[in-house]
Amino acid sequence: MNKARAALLTGVLGLPFGAAQAESLRCPGGIAAEGDSRLSLIYKCGQPQLADSFCAPVFYGSWPNPVPEPWASAVVPCQLMEQWLYERGPGNLVATVTLRAGKVQSITYGRTPQ
Repeated sequence: MNKARAALLTGVLGLPFGAAQAESLRCPGGIAAEGDSRLSLIYKCGQPQLADSFCAPVFYGSWPNPVPEPWASAVVPCQLMEQWLYERGPGNLVATVTLRAGKVQSITYGRTPQ
């Protein structure tokens, strides 16, 4: 009975920590993770196969909607976002790295880029 309790307790205590892990990307030069700089990502993983950049919508205060265009470009600065695509070879999912303000914001995996 004590073994069952210990297993249950271990599972319950480990549950919150398992869900909080961030994605990372294993590369020839090291492991890239959220918070890494653009330079660190290039050093570890090399140049991406594809790259795209766009201006993300800017939100102000507690407004649920983005700032409208006439004011967005004139008053509120653009938040530059970049998405870099890494093809990791046969049998591996494509990795899409999203950069915001020059740092890795997220790493996602999928069969095709989104």
